[in-house]
Amino acid sequence: MDGHGTIAEPVAATGAASFAWLMIAIPLASAAFLLLAGRHTDKWGHWMGVLASWSSFAVGVAILIQMLGTAPEGRRYASTLFSWIPAGEFSVDFGLMVDPLSMTFVMLVTLVGSLIHVYAVAYMEHDKDRRRFFAYLNLFIAAMLTLVLGDSYAVLFIGWEGVGLASYLLIGFWNDVPDYAKAAKKAFVMNRVGDMGLLLAMMAMVANFGTVNMEAVAHGVSEIPVAQATMIGIFLLVGACGKSAQFPLQAWLGDAMAGPTPVSALIHAATMVTAGVYLVVRSGAVYQAAPVAATVVTIIGAITLLFGAIVGAAKDDMKKVLAASTMSQIGYMMLGAGLGPIGWAFAIFHLFTHGFFKALMFLGAGSVMHGMGDQVNMRRFGALRTAMTVTWLTFMMGWLAILGVPPFSGFWSKDKIIEAAFSMDTFAGNPAPWAGWVFGGIALFGAGLTAFYMSRLFFMTFHGTARWTTEAEGAPVHPHESGPLMTIPMIILAVGAVAIGGLLSIGDFFSVWLTPAIGATEHGHPVLPIPVIMAASLILVALGAALAWAKYGKGEVPTSVPAANALVHAARNDLFQDAINDTLVVTPGTALVAVAAGGDKRAVDGIVNGVAASAKGLGRLVSITQTGNARTYASYILGGVLLSLVVIIGFQL
Repeated sequence: MDGHGTIAEPVAATGAASFAWLMIAIPLASAAFLLLAGRHTDKWGHWMGVLASWSSFAVGVAILIQMLGTAPEGRRYASTLFSWIPAGEFSVDFGLMVDPLSMTFVMLVTLVGSLIHVYAVAYMEHDKDRRRFFAYLNLFIAAMLTLVLGDSYAVLFIGWEGVGLASYLLIGFWNDVPDYAKAAKKAFVMNRVGDMGLLLAMMAMVANFGTVNMEAVAHGVSEIPVAQATMIGIFLLVGACGKSAQFPLQAWLGDAMAGPTPVSALIHAATMVTAGVYLVVRSGAVYQAAPVAATVVTIIGAITLLFGAIVGAAKDDMKKVLAASTMSQIGYMMLGAGLGPIGWAFAIFHLFTHGFFKALMFLGAGSVMHGMGDQVNMRRFGALRTAMTVTWLTFMMGWLAILGVPPFSGFWSKDKIIEAAFSMDTFAGNPAPWAGWVFGGIALFGAGLTAFYMSRLFFMTFHGTARWTTEAEGAPVHPHESGPLMTIPMIILAVGAVAIGGLLSIGDFFSVWLTPAIGATEHGHPVLPIPVIMAASLILVALGAALAWAKYGKGEVPTSVPAANALVHAARNDLFQDAINDTLVVTPGTALVAVAAGGDKRAVDGIVNGVAASAKGLGRLVSITQTGNARTYASYILGGVLLSLVVIIGFQL
């Protein structure tokens, strides 16, 4: 028993579960080989990368079959691969934990990631560095699997840093473009800020528990002072905010669209930005022992879901709209994760379904770019349904899923988070009957905003009148459907966007499935009847979609950006997040560095230079005595002898 319900005790891994390490080792070995072998593998290296990813998926399926054939209380497998950090009383083993929570992520990462690999074979066909691109993709997969399978925060941290490295390499893959290289550095630096939070959390764990093992922390957190548990929870949240692009560490996500579109799909759907949600839910015992920290998680999620939706409603760049959408949807997941046992399972459920329809829409965006000469400005699209029928139909499935239209997947997962938000009855551990109204209302309003900005994207791209010209010269383009290597992965993901949510909701299968890992899902008590919440959500979705149709589907869309009021202007500029960061962090930081550099020059350099000048002056003084004249040296000797005699006689007297 730990801090958040009855959780199955782990047993030694047997059968297929004992080979879980292969899921990490295969793509990692593939990445290393492709990078070290170099140009010799250019012709076939991409297929090696694809095979490595699908191999990890195959191992995951074998473990999943074993797990489903085992009683729920036996579905947690632990294995120690080797002793990693033996340091006296403190030691860390490199171990893996295979349970329903980690396997949910394994299946999402390997299935969606492998489909993205296949898509990327065609998307990157003409890139001379395609082999290196697939090496980085494999590194991304291996790192994310390490993150979710690690049985300690230290092993998790290896994967955590690995996905950060892979994202830096992939976002800046075309680093010959200065803006792309800058975007990669921005993502890397902002994630390091979050990583410091995770490091501080681990330091606090060592101070309080003498270990960073997840099981030990979960069992011991209820025995430490609440202030200490709160500190650990806040530090973990800082890490989660950085990795999952949550307020106030969200500014890197929009710029991350600089990378090739398959990278965007992988980051947003299956890896990286989902890691923060995993961290919070996996650390559920900490947040149950620290209600203030849990409330902060909820607040951050609520702020971010609105922030992303507002920004997404004003962008004209197709990929940046989807990036803002990811930020907002992860905000929903964080909101659910902060609600405790009534929200954990729904946060992970929405994460899982979101992985399918968000990957689908990013790949759809890539297909549009492929057919439109790499353009991303939706004001130059319109009526593409006639030229790209498969892309239009599959993208439609993702659009309906993220809107939460029944029976599409988003309806079964996002609406559950909205219902759980209306059930919130405490604030910072204190009774707060108003909390359900506030957070439920925010979640509900966010659903309406989501319907508007995602419908805006869909209608501006695929409906209305054709605006098929380039921005620079007004030259015509010739949109066309993508080939089968790109459309088949989109079709498979579209099936998931349509059906996966409903299938996993039968008999509350998904919540029951996660019970051995996170405990039983508690029944919430919404301040409104559930049918009323569902009806209100669908009404707001319909209104948001209708407003978008009237303005961007039925109405004429100008090809140039129209004048805007203050709110729209702010949203187009990401609510001035970069300006705020520059004012609060970058400018003071630069000034501090300048002061430190000046102090270093005057103090440290001054001392060093002073010693050097003294030595130099002493050398000049001594050099006066070096004349090269034998008579002068003889006089020095005579003077020395006389001085010695005087001293000796003086002491005798």
